[in-house]
Amino acid sequence: MKLYTLFLFLNVCALPVLAQQKPAVKVSGEVTTPLTIYADSLALWPRVTVNLKDRDGKDHSYTGAPVQAILEKAGVTMGKQLRSKNLSKYLLVKCADGYEVLFSLAELDSSFTNRQVILANETDGHALPADRGPFRLIVPGEKKPARSSFQVVEMVVRFAKD
Repeated sequence: MKLYTLFLFLNVCALPVLAQQKPAVKVSGEVTTPLTIYADSLALWPRVTVNLKDRDGKDHSYTGAPVQAILEKAGVTMGKQLRSKNLSKYLLVKCADGYEVLFSLAELDSSFTNRQVILANETDGHALPADRGPFRLIVPGEKKPARSSFQVVEMVVRFAKD
């Protein structure tokens, strides 16, 4: 009976804590200021809308924050400092299901490219569907939407090493 009571007590106490965890994207690694971005705080970032032809073959508009702005806020080497050994840094984006995609920092920096990659929380004027969000990385201009990842949970900056 004691074991059952302990089990019941732990379940009753643990469930509210788990239910209170808010979905977030963590920014870590080679950063000066690690960040945690929640859905409500993403609305405070500069907002950008980009179009992407999804796997369904249709164009959709996505709204969110530029990944470059997120990385700059985290203190990642961007802009004029993105040269020499810093050009060997990359961003690894991790998703809730274990899916991962990789970018060189130059692919995300406006001084190297005209493409604007965003961390989106809206599509076609609505919140992302639960099975796609609450955060999705949108990479416009690629032939395949394979790096436009669903349910992003972490962005890690690292140096490439031999």
